[in-house]
Amino acid sequence: MRAIIVDDEELARRGIRTLLQRAGDVEIVSECGNVDEAIRAISATEPELVYLDVQLQGNTGFDIIAALPGTKCPHVIFVTAFDRFAVRAFEIHALDYLLKPVNEQRFNASLVRARAAVAGAREGSMIRRFCQMATELHASSSQDSLPSMTDRIPVKTHDRVMIVNVAEIDWVEADGDYVSVHVKSKSWLLRETIAAAEARLALSGFVRIHRSTLVNIYHVRELLPLSKGEFTVVLLDGTQLKLSRNYRFALERLLGRTL
Repeated sequence: MRAIIVDDEELARRGIRTLLQRAGDVEIVSECGNVDEAIRAISATEPELVYLDVQLQGNTGFDIIAALPGTKCPHVIFVTAFDRFAVRAFEIHALDYLLKPVNEQRFNASLVRARAAVAGAREGSMIRRFCQMATELHASSSQDSLPSMTDRIPVKTHDRVMIVNVAEIDWVEADGDYVSVHVKSKSWLLRETIAAAEARLALSGFVRIHRSTLVNIYHVRELLPLSKGEFTVVLLDGTQLKLSRNYRFALERLLGRTL
């Protein structure tokens, strides 16, 4: 997770920094001592989590939240010496409210909640982006503006050659030095590596979702979140394929943004 620490006391920032470093899975992208610094840092780095003091040199942490667009506001954990702001903090959907001096066990419990919230937001965003990408490709295709590597693939089978329409392919699976091309209930072997098939089909709407699997996103019906950042990809005919975590991040790079 990418986090920012906002507190006007350097000693307080150091304490939170030490606890986050012990966690091992949090990148501290900025530390800020006042409201203006915090607003600029959050806008520039778009962190997923902010540890936020309430009272900041004549202003409050709530001023920071109010200044940010709703779509740019990260998850917030308040860290303060005053308990009287707790109700207001939860009214703006803060993840947690920690009182100084911060107890390490309580801090770690709060971090567990933050991990779950960030993971849920990433998964929901990914599903939305995947569906948006499919919609955009459909729209481009209908306008004949999407270039295609090929429209048809010749596949040799026994004593004849089958001509397979690329648009009808549901998914492609690696099988040694071959790939298995799946169209509805039928499949054919093509002497080609999965990497070569990916290069051939990338501009026709195929996405690598596993080291051994390509899927035609025109044929994707839904994504079902699993654990640890993985998904089940469900095709129109009900076929279920695994989207591995490694290729989730490859898809993020393809879309040009973090999901």
